[in-house]
Amino acid sequence: MGFLALPLIGLLVKAPWGSLGSDLTSPVATAALRLSLVCSLSATALSLLLGLPLAWVLARTEFPGRNLVRALTILPMVLPPVVGGVALLLVFGRDGFLGRPLFDWVGVQLTFSTAGVVLAETFVAMPFLIITVEAALRSMDGRYEEAATTLGAGRWTVFRRITLPLISSSLVAGAALTWARALGEFGATITFAGDIQGRTQTLPLAVYLALEGNEQVAIALSLALLAVSVVVLVSLRGRWLGAIAP
Repeated sequence: MGFLALPLIGLLVKAPWGSLGSDLTSPVATAALRLSLVCSLSATALSLLLGLPLAWVLARTEFPGRNLVRALTILPMVLPPVVGGVALLLVFGRDGFLGRPLFDWVGVQLTFSTAGVVLAETFVAMPFLIITVEAALRSMDGRYEEAATTLGAGRWTVFRRITLPLISSSLVAGAALTWARALGEFGATITFAGDIQGRTQTLPLAVYLALEGNEQVAIALSLALLAVSVVVLVSLRGRWLGAIAP
């Protein structure tokens, strides 16, 4: 416990409490904070759009290779983020097999753009949503859905009126974890989207850059990220623990 707590205590001890307000409201900090909120919330929304159906498929359907699909789904959780950034670069970069047609046909370039930040954050954060929701779908009592079906409710009605309310707490927990992970993403973002102030420089990137010239700002931004992480984990009250072993 001491090994885990001492670095955090050191951060609190070295924090510039007297100038904390001005450090957090500096132009670099506010630009990074604004961009981080926009990108992390967008990544959470995209994770919900893509991850909820995938979690339902993994929890409710049997098909060949399901274990492989699940392994690929959670792979970004253990993959070094820089490797994830390189993989995204090879696919969605200007010379990637999807990035080149996007640029040539539509004029869209994801690298070194805010959209690229959202894509990188979604890639590394969405597994947290999937494993949490899948665990909730597996553990819920299916008799309520069966009763609704026998009473004439359609599949979409059952999902909307029965399934979603029953897994709502886990869905919120998964979304919160996804948002916190997206907010703290560094490796895949800097590799795929770069470090451009106002466009791709999120809070973790601003912390890294500030360490070279303004340590007080770096510590202040680190405290902000630490506070967000603590609030999210405490508010979840361990709801995510059951999702680790679905």
